[in-house]
Amino acid sequence: MAYWHQLLEVDLTAGDHSTAELSEEFVRTHLGGAGFTTRLLYDRVGPDVDPLDPENVLAVAPGVLVGPSVPTGSKTTFGFKSPLTGGYGKSLVGAKMGDQLKRAGYDALTITGACDEPSVLVIEDDDVRLEPADDLWGLDTRETHDRLEERYGSAFRSAIIGPAGEHESRISMIECEDRQAGRGGPGAVMGSKNLKAIAVKGSMDVPVARPDELEELNQKWRLETTGRGEIEISGTGDASVDVQYGTGEALDAKNTALGIFPTRNWQSGYFERAYERLEDPSEDRISLDPRSWTEEYVDTKRPCPYCTKPCSQFFEAEDTEYGDIAVDGPEYETQYALGGNVAVDDIEAVSKANEICDRLGLDTIDAGNAIAWAMEAEERGLLEDIETEVDLEFGDAHAVLETLRKMARAEGDLGELLKDGHVRAARRAGGGEEFAVHVKNQAPAGFEPRGIKGMALAFGVSPRGADHLTSCLYALEMNGDFWEFENYDRTRMDGKALALKSMEDLMAVYDITGVCKFTRGLTLEEGVRELVNAITGFDLSRSELLTTGERMYNLSKAFNVREGFDRDDDRLPARFTEEVPNGPNEGESIDEELYERELDRYYTARGWDTDGVPLTETLGELDLLDVADDVGVTNEIAVGQ
Repeated sequence: MAYWHQLLEVDLTAGDHSTAELSEEFVRTHLGGAGFTTRLLYDRVGPDVDPLDPENVLAVAPGVLVGPSVPTGSKTTFGFKSPLTGGYGKSLVGAKMGDQLKRAGYDALTITGACDEPSVLVIEDDDVRLEPADDLWGLDTRETHDRLEERYGSAFRSAIIGPAGEHESRISMIECEDRQAGRGGPGAVMGSKNLKAIAVKGSMDVPVARPDELEELNQKWRLETTGRGEIEISGTGDASVDVQYGTGEALDAKNTALGIFPTRNWQSGYFERAYERLEDPSEDRISLDPRSWTEEYVDTKRPCPYCTKPCSQFFEAEDTEYGDIAVDGPEYETQYALGGNVAVDDIEAVSKANEICDRLGLDTIDAGNAIAWAMEAEERGLLEDIETEVDLEFGDAHAVLETLRKMARAEGDLGELLKDGHVRAARRAGGGEEFAVHVKNQAPAGFEPRGIKGMALAFGVSPRGADHLTSCLYALEMNGDFWEFENYDRTRMDGKALALKSMEDLMAVYDITGVCKFTRGLTLEEGVRELVNAITGFDLSRSELLTTGERMYNLSKAFNVREGFDRDDDRLPARFTEEVPNGPNEGESIDEELYERELDRYYTARGWDTDGVPLTETLGELDLLDVADDVGVTNEIAVGQ
């Protein structure tokens, strides 16, 4: 149960669709969500396909627990070859359209080809059709959503690109009604296919193997995730504080106590200006810390479907210096990328920047890092040949907002320079790569690794590029304890490899099942396993469930290996080897020799060779024999190097 065993395949070039059966072996081995999209991507997109070619696949799959009211079971995965990294692409979102896709009778969707003209893909149970979208092309995501609602009705749920996706920006995202599939450039994939939107409505109940057992578990986890249960939270703090202030609730601690809040293009992990200016009575701006602004600006929440632990903070303000503002957020990652990293300390400005990104279709993390890079490049005199038309100075909020608008529409020299992210911008400008902070061309999340060193390794090895959610290792690093691990020291590089591998496998389970990682300290693998078994009837053991996560992770790594990625792609940007100039981690840096040693240990823990290629034996043990034939190696692992 839990499955329709149906894959919907849409060919935009031919203008038709078909269904394929997903075998019992396929669904049991990969379960759903990112498990499905990763396998489909590996099978259908080879190294000869450019990410913006029609042959690239956009694979969409709700997690196996999406649909039957599982608390926080909302996540749908978009899988694709990434226009940003050139490798494995994965972006998860609490999308109502994913829930509707499941209710329409499909476990997954693949989209290939390209439309001749801008189009909308409409899915209404077994009625699948393409409709013209010439009138929508050029509109922002909210304008498009409103038009779709007028056209199809409010019961349809959507995935939409903005102008950034239309211009094939490699840092463009897909908007899913206040939620974003942001990382890796999925918006550019839709844009390259002339696909403005996907609109979905389903009418069926998701099949459940043991409905009474599932409802009992749902009731249990509703209590736990709302803080009324009996389970002690593992390494995540007070659940009520998480809900009250959202993902940025620990911003002050990250900045002033831990010194891991990236500032001024990662030159530091301590945003000193944001706190010094509070002592100036002439300053009336609200700080970035959500504890200082939620009461004034947040009256409502717009949570993901089935959410019982809502981190949503819908920010509203009128007649500000930056105009009216209405946006879900800003999340912590946006507070860093469009706040600290560009030295803007005004929450109204950051929220307006967030709104611009959401409406025009930019990933806030990579967009903020592109602007931060440009500001440092301007300081260094590297943009003298670029007609910026904007004063690119750290701390200039208006410059940030105007630059975002230019980037999304590729307007002028500056828009063209930055629209594909800061790494390509440095190459186009002919300098500045040494301070373009990235792994595999993707900007990191807001954890300054010189003060939280396990995250350096996590950023380095993540198959989709620098990323925090692939492992959530920061939950262990910041608290010292999480799940099966205790007494971890964030200031040390050594000893993190095994924990990282284990955390990645666990978080892959969340990506497969669709349960929100904001509950990671509650559900852990045992709670998720109970839910999976109730809905599927599989009776998976703990080991079998974690192996499913490990299988997905190795498959994503194999995708990159087949694309030509190697150990060099798991190394860190030069900035992290520089000493932090101020704050709690003053003088700290990443020691390259220690990093390389721990990278060896990580590869060993994974069952890969010292170049980061999975061993044939490892892939065989994970039932990936065909993948082993493609990329597996038989070299002995060099232990302890």
